Amino acid sequence: MLRIHSGQTSAYCDGSSRRSFVQLGVAGMASVGLSQILAAKEQSQAAGKSSKDTSVILLWLDGGPGHMDTYDMKPEAPAEYRGIWKPIPTNVPGMEVTELFPLQAKIADKFSVVRSLHHDSGDHFTGGHWMLTGRGEGVSGANTKGKYPFIGSVATKVTGARRPGMPAHVAVPYGMSIGLRPGYFGGNYLGVHHNPFETEGDPNADNFQVRNVGPSQDLSLDRLNDRRALLTSVDSLRREADASGMFESMDRFDRTAFDMVTGAKTREAFDLTKEDAKTRELYGRHSWGQSTLLARRLVEAGTTFVSCHFGGWDHHWDLKSGMENYLPKIDQLVYGLLTDLSDRGLLEKTLVVLCGEFSRTPRMNDGGNGGPPLSKGTPGRDHWGNAMSCFLAGGGVQGGRLIGSTDHLGESPKEHPLRPGDIHHTIYQVLGVDPSQHFLDHSGRPVVAVDHGNVINELF
Repeated sequence: MLRIHSGQTSAYCDGSSRRSFVQLGVAGMASVGLSQILAAKEQSQAAGKSSKDTSVILLWLDGGPGHMDTYDMKPEAPAEYRGIWKPIPTNVPGMEVTELFPLQAKIADKFSVVRSLHHDSGDHFTGGHWMLTGRGEGVSGANTKGKYPFIGSVATKVTGARRPGMPAHVAVPYGMSIGLRPGYFGGNYLGVHHNPFETEGDPNADNFQVRNVGPSQDLSLDRLNDRRALLTSVDSLRREADASGMFESMDRFDRTAFDMVTGAKTREAFDLTKEDAKTRELYGRHSWGQSTLLARRLVEAGTTFVSCHFGGWDHHWDLKSGMENYLPKIDQLVYGLLTDLSDRGLLEKTLVVLCGEFSRTPRMNDGGNGGPPLSKGTPGRDHWGNAMSCFLAGGGVQGGRLIGSTDHLGESPKEHPLRPGDIHHTIYQVLGVDPSQHFLDHSGRPVVAVDHGNVINELF
C-alpha cells in the first residue's frame, strides 16, 4: 500500500488535530486486493442487491452548523437567541431561510428540511458517530475509535456501484469526521475495502487529477496488458484443472478490476475539464463548489454514494465572519447542484443530504471564550445536539416541506421529534437497501443495519 500524509490543518475546539494518514492502493494490476473487493461486493449483492438506480450525495458540514442561523430561524426570540441575520421568504409560502441563502430561497420547492432532529449529545465524536453510523454509545472525545460502519459503506456493500467499472463509494476530497480519516466514514467491521475511495486534492485546482484512476506513471497500458496476459497464461493450467468455477470467477473479478484502472469511462467521470465554464461557475469556482460538481459527475456515471467534506464549522466565537464566508458558498453549491440535477433529469434518482454532527446552542455566548466579552470577535454558538436541522432533496423527496418543529427558543423538538435512524431509514429506502439486514461485527455477532427509527414518510 502507498501511505500518503494528508497534511495538518487547524484543531477542533477539543484539541483534536485533523492530521491523519490515508492508505491508497497502488494503481494498476499491482493494486492490492481490488479483485477481492469486487468479489466481496458480488457476494453481498447476491444476498439482496437493490434493483434501483438511485444514488446519494452527502454534503457533510464537519464541525456542526447552527440550525438557528440556517434553516430554523427564530426572529421573534430574544436577541441573544435569534442571532445576527434575518430570515427571508422563499418561493414556498410560509418557508423561510437565512438571508445568506438567497439562491436557495428561489428553489425551496425542490428541497425539504427536517427541523426536529436530535441525538442529545454535544460531543463532536459522539455526534459524528450518531449521524454517520446511527449509533452513539461508547464513542466520545475520550474514546474516538469508531464502532460501527458508515451508512454509505453499508449501503454500497449491498448495492455495489450502479454502473460497472465505477467505484461504489467515493469521498471528495476525502472521508473525514472530526479530524479522523476516514473516521466514521469507514467500513469498520465490514472491512477496509468498504472505506470510501478518496479523490484527494482540490477539485478547483487547474492541475487537479485523481490518484489511482488510470495506470501509474511507471506502468503503461501496454505493460498492464502484458502483465494481464502473463497472469492469464500462468493460471491457465489451474483453470483447466478446476471444476468448481473458482478461477473463472477470479478472472471475472480481475477483469473488472482491470477495467476500473484502464477504462476511459471511469477516468472521464473524474475529469472536471469535461465540464463547460458555465456549469463550473454555477457551482462556484472554489473547492467546495467543484467538489459538489464532481459528486454530480460521479453519480451520473454510476457511483452509488458520494460524500463531500466541508470542514470548519466549529464557531464558538466570531460567528459573523465564519458564516458570512461559508454560508454563501453552501448557498451557491446547493443551488447549482439541485438546478443541474433537475436540468439533467437526475434529481428524482439522486438524494441530496446536507448536515453536520450536531447544531449550535440556541443562546449565543459573549464572544470571549473565557476572556472579556467580544475579545474573540462577535458572539458565537457552542455545541448542541438537542435540536438540529437536516436538509434533504431529490431521490423522490418532495420539496417545500418542513418536517417537525422546535420550540420558540429552538432548544428542543416541539413537534415530531426525529433521530438519526429516521434519516438513515429514509436514505436506505431511496437506495433500495433493507435496513433490517444484519452484518457480522469483529466478534462474529450479527448487527442490524439500523437499530431505531423509521422512514420519514412525510418527505414522500
